[in-house]
Amino acid sequence: GRFTTKARRHKGGDRLGGWVVQPFGRIFLTRVIMKYRLVIFDSDGTLADTLPWMRSQFNELAEEHGFRKVEAHEYERFRDLHGSALLRELGLPLWKLPRVVSAMRRRMAEHTGEFSTFPGISAALARFAAGGAQLGIVSSNSRENVERVLGEEDARRITNWACGVSMLGKAAKLRQVIRQGGVPRAKAIYIGDEIRDAEAAAKAGIAFGAVTWGQHGVEALGTQNPAEVFASVKEMADKLCA
Repeated sequence: GRFTTKARRHKGGDRLGGWVVQPFGRIFLTRVIMKYRLVIFDSDGTLADTLPWMRSQFNELAEEHGFRKVEAHEYERFRDLHGSALLRELGLPLWKLPRVVSAMRRRMAEHTGEFSTFPGISAALARFAAGGAQLGIVSSNSRENVERVLGEEDARRITNWACGVSMLGKAAKLRQVIRQGGVPRAKAIYIGDEIRDAEAAAKAGIAFGAVTWGQHGVEALGTQNPAEVFASVKEMADKLCA
């Protein structure tokens, strides 16, 4: 037979449930219950394995835009810096930041075929969608770059987009996506790999889910009191689905 998916309200009221039919000779029904009704993701370092390439481009951008280069042995020290502390260490004035981010986007657009999502991301997105959750992305990267890395099938699963966001503008875009989704803030979560993602979620009044495979380490992210901490993509899928 065919794959069929049906989402319905869980009898408890707030949660969503889905029945996923899996053809393995017989028909088995797998109940999927989502903890959140709207799951919003950051892209780079959360869904997309792009950070090593970004680091490889960093010193060229530093030379081009006149801020401090970072040597390989300094990466760990710089890893958990963020916001004004990071800009101060780099000697990068705030007014230059949009120019640098735009330059990185342009470079990435020329290399998107070289990137992929982290292993298991595609299956996790499919699982969340099967459970009836709306999926969104709020990213500083361009939508075109994000869609190319996700691939056509996974990009179609994303129903709410806010890309090309300024480095300090994520909270406003999160509120926009929440309004688009028509979901109570208590039933929305933003999943990201940086402290600024956590700060944006807090300003938007929603839960934050910290992934530990991206930019900032688990200790730094832990200072932001995340509602969820995910050490692997599988753990993320298992914790958000019951």
